[in-house]
Amino acid sequence: MYVRRVELADFRSYERVAVDLDPGVSVLVGQNGMGKTNLVEALGYVATLDSHRVATDAPLVRAGAASAVIRSAIVHEGRELLVELEIVPGKANRARLNRSPVRRPREVLGALRMVLFAPEDLELVRGDPSARRRYLDDLLVARQPRYAGVRSDYDRVIKQRNALLRTAYLTRKVGGTRGQDLSTLAVWDQHLAHHGAELLAGRLELVAALGPHLTKAYDAVAAGRAAASIAYASALGDALAPDRAAPGPDDALAPSRAAPAAGLGNALVPDRAALEQALLAALQERRTAEIERGVTLVGPHRDDLTLALGDLPAKGYASHGESWSFALALRLAAYDLLRSDGIEPVLVLDDVFAELDSGRRDRLAALVADAGQLLVTCAVPEDVPPSLRGARFDVTLGSVTRAQ
Repeated sequence: MYVRRVELADFRSYERVAVDLDPGVSVLVGQNGMGKTNLVEALGYVATLDSHRVATDAPLVRAGAASAVIRSAIVHEGRELLVELEIVPGKANRARLNRSPVRRPREVLGALRMVLFAPEDLELVRGDPSARRRYLDDLLVARQPRYAGVRSDYDRVIKQRNALLRTAYLTRKVGGTRGQDLSTLAVWDQHLAHHGAELLAGRLELVAALGPHLTKAYDAVAAGRAAASIAYASALGDALAPDRAAPGPDDALAPSRAAPAAGLGNALVPDRAALEQALLAALQERRTAEIERGVTLVGPHRDDLTLALGDLPAKGYASHGESWSFALALRLAAYDLLRSDGIEPVLVLDDVFAELDSGRRDRLAALVADAGQLLVTCAVPEDVPPSLRGARFDVTLGSVTRAQ
């Protein structure tokens, strides 16, 4: 898979730009603030319908414009697919596949599989759980696009359930009763448990498959200085594993709060029905606390991904270099996992080499040299190892020119 052409209209700093790309390595060179990251951000939006830099779509539209358009021609197994996205802040975005409108933008997911590593990825190690949940869910959708619908359904349920709990909470604050306000809560419990179990099962399967790739990638990037591991940490806690013996050192979900558990299926194929029942039981157990706080306290939206170096958690213990290596290993593991699934994703390294010492630069270059398509951005060409200096594009404000 590779991107043959990308066109932007009123996206970020670009009024109009078109860039033709080839398989192999392409290096985008330009001073900071010229728009290198804007270009790869647009491709990331095609792949995930989201930006890795901002939480809303409004900043993606050029100042003074009403909407932004991204067109991307993607070649996969000899066939070309044209994806067109129109971003309209405050309104529903629109999408087209091969010039034909689709009902929902998420129907274009899977057309472009891409793994992007950027400076913001340090938050995967040092930031809040939301960054790690997003990492898991984006990769889950990249592997199996149907999970985009599962995520959407689950998010809708959480929004509705939180609104119900919040209304009941505010009603009590002014002296009202809560019985009638919460009459439909049991219905939303069922929806949460059903969609939540599907999302949770997908994440558990993903973490089990991802673990060996992460350990291998970190060992390669950090030259064997420590063993990296991941585990899924569920807000359900021991409710998932009341009868499970302590996990062994080779368990892909080793920490004590990890899942799945006895009776919930094999780590690679979790029992969705059992997960659904576990979620229902946990919702019932936390019912009083949820009513008192006016928010949903149980479900995949409360979970985390545990990152460890040796016996210590990476967050709070890893040095700056180790944190960078771990974040990079997470992306490389995602890339290797997709390739092992028979998917050849586009790989993007956005301003990465400037943050790495010479040893890590060379090791990273060796790891990604055989990528089907690799896009590298940098401010200084010398930051990029010689083995990755392929086609060069000079980026100035609002313009991208292929160097001769």
